[in-house]
Amino acid sequence: MRAPGWLLPALVLGLALGGWLAWSWQANAYGKALAEQAEAYSTDREQAATAVINWQETQQDARRALEDRLQTSDETHYKELRDEQAKQGRLRDRLATADLRLSALLNATASGGSCGLPATASASGVVHGAARGELDPAAAQRIVAIAGDGDQGLIALAACQDHVRMLSH
Repeated sequence: MRAPGWLLPALVLGLALGGWLAWSWQANAYGKALAEQAEAYSTDREQAATAVINWQETQQDARRALEDRLQTSDETHYKELRDEQAKQGRLRDRLATADLRLSALLNATASGGSCGLPATASASGVVHGAARGELDPAAAQRIVAIAGDGDQGLIALAACQDHVRMLSH
């Protein structure tokens, strides 16, 4: 029995059409799966980027707050330093014009008496009845300068400690 002549081309055409349909269906299914995967990846990347942006904003806000606190602290310590320097300047001026004189208590018992100094204090004295010796104005200036340097050092130390405390919190 012989097959009709149109059967072979129809069979080849049917196989080709079936293969093409299977290929198209499979390509469509894979394309759909790849699109879903790409969309999920894109969503994950967007969420990660949003999280990083939010974290950066939080860190920037914290940094700005710290910078503001440090600026306020610097201004406070600078004002304290300026005030202390002005006070030291006024004290030096008063010593230079003899408006103020520095004196020291003398130990009258160790030297066997009052060393020729009167034991009475003036009305403006702080310690009544003790023997006092007046300091040379130049020595008084040096003492005030040393005390001023010490005060400035203490103010600078307090500023450094405040900075460390702020940075450690």
